[in-house]
Amino acid sequence: MSSQSSDDFRNQPNTRAQGRLGEDEAVRWLAAQGYQIVERNVVNHGGEIDVVGREAGYLCFIEIKARASERFGPAIAAVDPRKQRRISRAAALYVAIKKLHKEPCRFDVLGLDRDGSGWRYTLVRNAFPYAG
Repeated sequence: MSSQSSDDFRNQPNTRAQGRLGEDEAVRWLAAQGYQIVERNVVNHGGEIDVVGREAGYLCFIEIKARASERFGPAIAAVDPRKQRRISRAAALYVAIKKLHKEPCRFDVLGLDRDGSGWRYTLVRNAFPYAG
């Protein structure tokens, strides 16, 4: 559980600011779990990757979702097949540009859901296959 209040999250002026706050908290949590953060907010012609990291010998493309309410279900549920395809395309282009073809890769999803005055984290490693 984090010291970052979900009330702070809800009080942001817009969803972009909420996303930034949630992502900052998620990156701190990922680093505490042993991830090496390589890059954040990678944008290319394929799409956007929230976080590129390394963990357990893998290059990880990490999608982060944060929700201050369970009204629409858990945060990780927002990473539907359409979103997975976009992340996959962006990751494939990232690998090509960086010449990382020999690197083992995986897609992880981290959900942050409101839990009292902090966050509940749900990490799914190898959450979905490449769907180019």
